[in-house]
Amino acid sequence: MMVLAFVFLWSKVTHIRIFFPDGETIFADLVKTEEDRMRGLMFRKTLNEDQGMLFVFVSEGLYSFWMKNMNFAIDILWLDRQRRIVHLEREVPPCEKEPCPSYAPTLPAKYVLELKAGSIEKRKLKLYDRIEFIL
Repeated sequence: MMVLAFVFLWSKVTHIRIFFPDGETIFADLVKTEEDRMRGLMFRKTLNEDQGMLFVFVSEGLYSFWMKNMNFAIDILWLDRQRRIVHLEREVPPCEKEPCPSYAPTLPAKYVLELKAGSIEKRKLKLYDRIEFIL
């Protein structure tokens, strides 16, 4: 019975608080389904400094992202299962024309966090910093 309750609660969660090493927090949209992964931040007009999008994968892998149908640049962090940054991309621009370039980590990741462009610099984030959140 406890497992069913957990699965039900997990399916209802749409936002999650993210804690950065500098003590600041944001709320991120939680992406769990393949359909939501494909859509990501496409077609959104803006992303505020206190917002983000967290992609959760079943296992670690070399997950690539592209910027098709994006309206603004973003920073992208790839996190391992311990939630340490294993790869980052700064100021990734929207795709202007096809084929859109893909951005992929050099090490396997279980989570990907998309942030407002400039967040990596502002928060002085670097490889192996730990990002905290509770799923």
